[in-house]
Amino acid sequence: MLAVQFNKKGKVSRVLPFSCVDGPGNRLVIFLQGCNFRCLSCHNPHTIRHCNHCGDCVTACPEGALIKKNNSVVWLEEVCSHCDHCLEVCPYHSNPKIKEWTVSEMVDLIRKQHLFISGVTVSGGEATLQLGFVRELFKAIKNDAQLAHLSCFIDSNGSLATHGWETISPYLDGAMIDLKAWQSETHHWLVGRDNHRVILSIKHLVELGKLHEIRLLHIPGRSDLDSEFVALSAFLATLPSNVKIRLNAFGHHGVKGEATQWPVCTPSELIHFARLLSARLPHVIQLPATSEYQSSISSLS
Repeated sequence: MLAVQFNKKGKVSRVLPFSCVDGPGNRLVIFLQGCNFRCLSCHNPHTIRHCNHCGDCVTACPEGALIKKNNSVVWLEEVCSHCDHCLEVCPYHSNPKIKEWTVSEMVDLIRKQHLFISGVTVSGGEATLQLGFVRELFKAIKNDAQLAHLSCFIDSNGSLATHGWETISPYLDGAMIDLKAWQSETHHWLVGRDNHRVILSIKHLVELGKLHEIRLLHIPGRSDLDSEFVALSAFLATLPSNVKIRLNAFGHHGVKGEATQWPVCTPSELIHFARLLSARLPHVIQLPATSEYQSSISSLS
């Protein structure tokens, strides 16, 4: 039996009971608060920072679901209509509706859903910033006869050090890693850090047998994944053929700042990028599961 710290706490932004795009099968997804990247293209900027209790959201809340108490913003969940206006007005890229969950409480929630899901994915923000909570949660799942059939996945930006992946590896079934840009300089401009550790994480997860998927966000004219597709595909070709390559198209949903002025990625641009990669790779290239892409998916398999 594994010793589990059931009182270990995690700061949770949101729990999605069912998702079919966050790992294999139908999954319960836990979005943790806090990220060490500052992506210009972030679609969930409210998950980046922890609330600094400035109070700007309190007066903006149309339901009165946020109050100031002892110099802290307090969320009244029972009053909240989840209009998310507080996320829109927050100047700090944060979320006043964060809840602290213990491993025990999260396991209880998963148990209620376990007959309807095939696994649990922890995302963010950046999930690995709360590695202790994730490790104890996954350990608890693997230690529970009723839940042990559930696969445990992490959706990550790849910034975790190799020894961190090793500590979670015994309880991890797969990782999905975002590769934001190929050139380190472009990556630094997009997210505020170079991609050295991301590449190391990808390679180390291959060694551990835990890499499930690489995710590429195509931002025409801003990221360099298409202009560097020869070097990029040469690297991807070194990965096991069962690793999936998922392509996503940049859009304006959720983004703030200068990225709101960037042109969106059209279906034709993403399909062109997919064909460039598929000509050089044996891997499955996955496009968004929307009608604009359906006719092109079979030709990329």
